[in-house]
Amino acid sequence: MKQSIAQRIRQARTQKELDQAKLAAKLDVATRTVQRWEKGEQVPDSNYLMRIAKVTSVAPHWLLTGDGDMYAKAPPESKIIPLPTGRYKRVELVSLPLLSSVPGGAPSLMFHPDYVEKYITVDDVKDPNAFALEVKGNSMAPRIEDGDIIVVSPKLEPRTGDVCVVRVNDEDTVKRVKIDDQFLHLVPLNPEYEPMVVRKKNVAFVWRVVKVIKSV
Repeated sequence: MKQSIAQRIRQARTQKELDQAKLAAKLDVATRTVQRWEKGEQVPDSNYLMRIAKVTSVAPHWLLTGDGDMYAKAPPESKIIPLPTGRYKRVELVSLPLLSSVPGGAPSLMFHPDYVEKYITVDDVKDPNAFALEVKGNSMAPRIEDGDIIVVSPKLEPRTGDVCVVRVNDEDTVKRVKIDDQFLHLVPLNPEYEPMVVRKKNVAFVWRVVKVIKSV
């Protein structure tokens, strides 16, 4: 039976005689991230798979698919063409907790920020308290649909027009918001759903959505 990616990462690391902490240091990630990869709780993106392959000297195709030889033969030196690097921008990747789902329809108590189901890797998120949620329902379609994942930043100040996760009267929903002095307007993007108006005093939090990862 073919190994999983988690098993191949572990095999590549042990064959290189690296412990999890040393591999994590070489990849510039936390040791717990390597542990999640090897347990199958999180799959590294293509960028990290290439870096793991380079650090452990295994073939990237084998690491990704399990096919072919574990160690690739180096091509003739004359066929190696260096790529210019000055035009490329370094992108910082971060691992975020993926919590329970949040409704994209009628409000409902669906997630708890202390409960982590698994983790996802994303780029360009600066808030250390950011987290991800899976959306259930289509009130925000077509921009955010059932099964999509949203990244939420509690650090950013919500503004009128932002899409936010809102907790009102202990229930949660994701909507575009309109903010005035006493009320918060929760506006769905899907015309089949009705807007809601709630008093600010009943709102526990309004957290901005900074990224949408479409379901495939």
